[in-house]
Amino acid sequence: MENRKEVYFDNSATTRVFDSVRDVMVEAMTSDYGNTSSRHMKGVEAERYIREAREEIAGSLKVKEKEIVFTSGGTESNNMALIGAAMAARRKGNHLITTCIEHASVYNTMSFLEEQGFRITYLPVDQDGIVSLDALREAICDDTILVSIMYVNNEMGAVEPVAEIGKLIKSIRPDIYFHVDAIQAYGKYVIRPKKEGIDLMSVSGHKIHGPKGVGFLYVDEKVRIKPIIFGGGQQKGMRSGTENVPGCAGLGMAVREIYKDHDERVERLYALKDRLVQGLSSLEGVTVHGRTGRDSAPQIVSAGFEGVRAEVLLHALEDRGIYVSSGSACSSNHPGVSGTLRGIGVRESLLDSTLRFSFGVFNTEDEVDYCLEVLRELLPVLRRYRRA
Repeated sequence: MENRKEVYFDNSATTRVFDSVRDVMVEAMTSDYGNTSSRHMKGVEAERYIREAREEIAGSLKVKEKEIVFTSGGTESNNMALIGAAMAARRKGNHLITTCIEHASVYNTMSFLEEQGFRITYLPVDQDGIVSLDALREAICDDTILVSIMYVNNEMGAVEPVAEIGKLIKSIRPDIYFHVDAIQAYGKYVIRPKKEGIDLMSVSGHKIHGPKGVGFLYVDEKVRIKPIIFGGGQQKGMRSGTENVPGCAGLGMAVREIYKDHDERVERLYALKDRLVQGLSSLEGVTVHGRTGRDSAPQIVSAGFEGVRAEVLLHALEDRGIYVSSGSACSSNHPGVSGTLRGIGVRESLLDSTLRFSFGVFNTEDEVDYCLEVLRELLPVLRRYRRA
């Protein structure tokens, strides 16, 4: 077991940080450890990390620095965007639109808003997980105030036509806010919120080889949202609380690293994905869900394994040093069938037999080949065991 090969294919759950991220965080924790609200030099040094991180993020999106609000991660960003925007625009209407395949941090926040008297429309998706523009057009009405649609689905890697959605929304009613959960997209795509009609956008640090516990919300300067965390008025009152200086510093460094040689990094991810998809497709009783190739996100592969329970296969792979996911990490502690898989019409026999493989910048082709080799060995054995 000591020399066991270790293959981490669960990068959509979380990623190993870049060495440069670790180094800047240690520096911020041990040398420049001041509180940004302090007036002395230690506070000024800490504030520099926040400022530089904000500059890096704003530059990656081609937006203004004041439009970036640091949060504790993707879940808080989604909550802040949806609750904050809905409450601020309530006098204009009470109708919100989203899809049936959103992350739990959007779906459950929408459920909360429904309890507060808002009306929610959940748009269906096709077998590839793509939302219909016609369905969205029909759903928009006079009291619609917010549309929230994810950029990349976290379970199967479907890429929504965000720019077309933004254009459609603004052509019907420019005052409708468009929120995008870009947690699985940022770092994989070059995103330009101003060009794509995005008013609010959520991002999480630990999906891009940055630290856990930090993220940001892009808020267009024309958008009015109500804060959901109150206190000392940090970040211009948008999100009170002492800033997570090491986290923000690490996030800023991760953004710098992930967008360095970006095209090459993305091509490497697609090469790994193509290699895995080709290998999986050659195995008996294996179905790759949704689109593949350049029509899908570069880092996610979702596959159903006929006759094998996902949890059993996951642990069998783990015994061989391969780490994958049976769905969204944020909902893995709550057993139940994936809403995404039901949403795309996956047949009943595969609903509890699907695994997600997700890549990061540290993965290699040799790891993909090893994973396929292990699957070829395990699947016949596990299927015989189940029939017995």
